Amino acid sequence: MVDKQKDVVIVGGAVVGCATAYYLVQSGVPGERIAVVERDPSFATCSTARSAGGLRQQFSTPENIAMSQVTLDLIRNLKERFGPDADVGFREQGYLILASDSGSSILKSNVETQRERGADIVLLSAEELAARFPWLAIDGLACGSFGQSGEGWLDPVSLTDLFRRAARAAGVEYIHDTVTAMEVSDNAVQCVVLASGRRITCGAVVNAAGPSAGMVAALAGIQLPVEARKRYIYVLDCREATQELRRAPLTADPTGVWFRPEGQLFICGLSPEEENEPPAEDLDYIDHAFFEEEIWPKLAARVPVFESVKVVNAWAGFYDYNTLDQNAVIGLHPEVRNFYFANGFSGHGLQQAAAAGRAVSELIVHGAFQTLDLTRFGYARIAEGRPLRELNVI
Repeated sequence: MVDKQKDVVIVGGAVVGCATAYYLVQSGVPGERIAVVERDPSFATCSTARSAGGLRQQFSTPENIAMSQVTLDLIRNLKERFGPDADVGFREQGYLILASDSGSSILKSNVETQRERGADIVLLSAEELAARFPWLAIDGLACGSFGQSGEGWLDPVSLTDLFRRAARAAGVEYIHDTVTAMEVSDNAVQCVVLASGRRITCGAVVNAAGPSAGMVAALAGIQLPVEARKRYIYVLDCREATQELRRAPLTADPTGVWFRPEGQLFICGLSPEEENEPPAEDLDYIDHAFFEEEIWPKLAARVPVFESVKVVNAWAGFYDYNTLDQNAVIGLHPEVRNFYFANGFSGHGLQQAAAAGRAVSELIVHGAFQTLDLTRFGYARIAEGRPLRELNVI
């Protein structure tokens, strides 16, 4: 069965796909000319729903800082854009990124970059850290950077739902199905084929498939170094936590361990070393030994009261991990002339979804970026094997 043509088919209906649909409508594309294909409309296993919800401006790459600022502006003006009841539960408690002597020069350089671009980041010495955050052990620390405003965390499902509802209200068609093939001729995707047998002819395809982005690109004959990487988040109960600790920022230790408050509890995690990456499968399986052996000792060394914690819950999710440089791939493929990327965010997808969706919509409608210049995130660097590395990956 062949549908009437859609101007745009978006593969993936989580936060990036929904943001893209929303901004296409805002750019003047009729909603009924847009289709979003999502295989799991419950979002039970999607990366968006399983993320820690972070929003920060503490990046080393200027484009990443600017993209997060787009989301911050969206949140600041949420009710004007989506109505008086719009809320994403933003907790503006900041990020605290800690550095040892070996990492202090990079951290200081990053702070300069962030402040030059308007981020409200302060650099603190070890002594200043101890005074400001009395729950923190400063052993081995040289300094830390703290986001005094414009950073924190939000509810990822709420943000996704706002984009999705607005897109649907404008006539965007959401299709519960799986893309299984793409018919490519004359250097363009002519038709998207779904598992149900449905065929959708299209003017443009947007790859917003998260951890499955590499497989979706392959359907169009494109190599994309994006793969699923499994990450665990552990929920902790610490009865001895002080009120100051319960108001803590999201704190990232030089060891890679991070934690933040979650209501009366805490959540934490750690990205493993490359050689210890767990299989990217079975999200129901949680490696509790990873917490006991890798996270807890480091966590308790930095926050001594965490010596007495109990894991009360845990979950796993996937990063859409760009193996080249852990930065997003955004833009048009140089040869398949109607295939657009919004992929490889490597754990930053939620906070960059608004900017990515807006950027892709600008390329489709105008043929060029109109607001943020994200040219450096284009596919050219992938084809050339030329990494653009982000140094602040948590």
